[in-house]
Order: sequence, then C-alpha cells, then structure tokens
Amino acid sequence: MSIVKPGRYTAHMEGSFVVFIIGMRINKLWAVHKWLPVLKAMNPMMQELYRNKELGFLDASFHLSWRGVSVVQYWRSFEQLEDYARKGAIHLEAWRNFNQKVGTSGGVGIYHETYLIQEGQYECLYNNMPVSGLAKAGAHVPATGKRETASRRLGRDSEPAVPSPTNPG
Repeated sequence: MSIVKPGRYTAHMEGSFVVFIIGMRINKLWAVHKWLPVLKAMNPMMQELYRNKELGFLDASFHLSWRGVSVVQYWRSFEQLEDYARKGAIHLEAWRNFNQKVGTSGGVGIYHETYLIQEGQYECLYNNMPVSGLAKAGAHVPATGKRETASRRLGRDSEPAVPSPTNPG
C-alpha cells in the first residue's frame, strides 16, 4: 500500500544515473498467443532485478494502458544496464523468444528509451504523493529552500511564481 506523504517533496540522487523506459504495445488484440508471452516475460525480469540490486538497478514504476504496459526504470549506470541486457539469463531468453516467435510480425511491439542523466541535471516534484519515481529510487527530500522551484532544483536561481503552500498540519 502506498502511503501519501502530505507536502511538497523532490528527489535527490548522488552522481549520474540512467532512466530506462521499456514497454510493449498490443497491436493486434486477437493475437493473444503473440503478446501474452511478451507480457508474462516482464515479471521474472523485474523480480530478478529487485533481488539483485548489485546489478545496478535502483527501482521501477509500471504504467498500464489499454494497449500495453510501460516500465520506467532507474539504473546506477548505462554500463550496468547494458551488462544486464547482454548477460542476464532471463532477459536473454525473453529477447530470443521475442525474436523467434514475434519478430517483425506486427502483433505486438516493444520499445525502449535510454536517458543518461548527469548529476544535478534533473528536477522533479511530488506534492501530496506516495514516495515514487525518482524519489523512490534515490532520496525523498522536502522541496524547500534551494529545492523550492524547478529552476532552483536545477541549480539556477528563481523566486517562486506562486508562494508554496504551508503544511496545514
């Protein structure tokens, strides 16, 4: 259960990190034999990553749509992400199965995007939210003072356009 944290928070990460977005899209709803195995392959990989934090995986969040699922993952480095992609037994098996059973048939699509984030080159805000996203992968800290505005969180200087609310208590 996710507990809502009243107030304004942001995330803090030490050093550089990677945001990796991976997902699948059901292109042909009736091609269950194509897309269901792809969907089912995600869970074992995620379990492996959560069990083996030394691989460099930090955390993930899942996003469902009526046509598929996306997973936003946070990694310590691109090298660790790539190492898992190339050497992780569960991932390699899923990759091979996809290429053999789906290939370019069009029944299901997969995608990924990789973003290399340099230290201090990110900003985020969580207002009355459970600890999630980057704040769950790193540190969940109050968005006050030097972290009050998006500009300040990026190391710039700006006054709030709208005064921040105070905690109603």
